[in-house]
Formats: sequence, C-alpha cells, structure tokens
Amino acid sequence: MFQLANLSGPFYLLGEGSNTVIVEDYIGTLVLNKMKGITLEESKNSYWLSVASGENWHDLVTWCMDKAIGGFENLALIPGTVGAAPIQNIGAYGVEVSAFIHSVEYYDIEEGAFVTIAGNECLFGYRNSIFKHKLQGRAFITKVNFRLPKHYSLVTHYGELASLCEPNMLDVYAKVVEIRRSKLPDPKFIGNAGSFFKNPVVAKEKATNILEHFPDAPAYPQEDGQIKFAAGWLIEQCGFKGTSLGGVQCHPKQALVLTNYKNASGSDVLTFARKISETVQSKFGICLENEVRLLGRNGLVEL
Repeated sequence: MFQLANLSGPFYLLGEGSNTVIVEDYIGTLVLNKMKGITLEESKNSYWLSVASGENWHDLVTWCMDKAIGGFENLALIPGTVGAAPIQNIGAYGVEVSAFIHSVEYYDIEEGAFVTIAGNECLFGYRNSIFKHKLQGRAFITKVNFRLPKHYSLVTHYGELASLCEPNMLDVYAKVVEIRRSKLPDPKFIGNAGSFFKNPVVAKEKATNILEHFPDAPAYPQEDGQIKFAAGWLIEQCGFKGTSLGGVQCHPKQALVLTNYKNASGSDVLTFARKISETVQSKFGICLENEVRLLGRNGLVEL
C-alpha cells in the first residue's frame, strides 16, 4: 500500500475527488485512498479522535453528533475525506478544521517513512496548509488526530446561523445541513466540485477603497487585520449568476459554484472560470483564486 515511491511515472493522490476537477486526460496513475477507521478516547476536558484519512468527512461529523461530541457542527456536509481536511484547512460558517487538529500522520513518499506533524506546525491559513506547499506531492496523509474540547462556545454569528435562538450543537448541525442542501447542487446529480473560488482576503487599505465604491459588499475582518470578501457576491455583481458558457453554468442559487450544465469539457471549465476571474479583477481589483484543484495532463494547473 505504501510503495508509492516505486510507481513508474507520475501519480496523483485522490480522496473522493470532490475538490478536484480533471480538466485533461492525466498521463499518470491516480491513487485512491480507501483507509478506514475511527478511535475515540476521552480525558477530563477533551475528546480525542484518531481518524483514518479515507473516512468520509460528513460521516465523521454525523458520527460525532450522534455521540454528543461537539465542535464540527459548522462543518457539516462538506464533501470529501478526512485526509483532505487538513490539506485544504476546510472551513464554513466561521469555523476552520485547524482549530481542532492536534496532529497529522503521513507517509513521506520521498523518505519512505511515516511522520507525525503537530497541528501548530502545519502552517494553517485560509484554505491553506503546509501540505499545499512544502509537502505537496510528498505527503500521503494516513491519519488525522483531533482534540475536541468538552466545553466550548457555539459559533453562530455567521450568515443565517445568526437567526437561531439559543441553539445547541444539533440545532447548528441541522441548520448548516439545511442551508447547504438548499443552496448547493448535489454532485451526485449535477456535476460540481463545490465552491470553485476562494473568498479573497485583501489588505485593509484596499478593502476600504472597495467598500467606498461598493458599500453593500459582504466583508469580514480577519484576526490579522485583513478583510475577507464573499467571492460569490463579487461574481454575482459581475452578472455571472445563472449564466452559462460552453457546457458550464454558474449556479443560479450560489454563484460560487460552477456546474457541469451540459456535457462540459475541461477546456469549458477553464475558459469560464478565467472569464469570471478576469471580470472580477476588472470590476473590483480583486484577484480570485481557484479553491478546487485543477488536474491537467501533467499535474495541477492554475487559472
């Protein structure tokens, strides 16, 4: 299973593929992660979870809810595997998974050895981590170890969660599932990879200038002083919501999602995504980056 270094030619590690769009015929080998298993330990103040990387993320969240283990409720219904969670530092509704990651275990393909890296060494950022930079293509994550505190505060200030009245974690979980199902197309029926673009984060000075011209723009102050803008709103203001190009559609209910509307090709996806990015850049002076991974003939490609 871990003889990856002995594969002849290039290879690409894939979880469930929910955050990957294959835009060309890849010339290498796709390695699919099927590792399973969850162990739970309990201390006075925390729950400690050790989860194999091939487990489905939403199934893990639901498993925790069934056992009255809170913390992950805001991250419900995010597609993909547990192993992909730290790579992308998945997040939703004011919560990022990095807040709960104690350590990550991976197989170092270059060294042929198993390594454990502490959560605070993973260089987590907004949809970012060491696994997308220094360890990209080198680390096959095998297990993620989480610490979930028994006593914590629910995060309900973000978006529609603010309408909840004195909720518990199951209320938040149910609301997140309801929101996501109402706004996001099910990839089982309409091909999509979820949020195609990252929500852009810009310097405060630049944000102030943008807000002077567009005071209704959803903007969220970050701990480092920068400002995060809602990419979906920016795209919608440029008139793309509900429109299509080639076989790709900008989803009518959520402009952040691009769908395979009508037998789309990889070229269709790149063309439409680049057009959206260029238009947002022209109108707002903000450069959108793809959140999904775009796999081309020779590996990952950028917009």
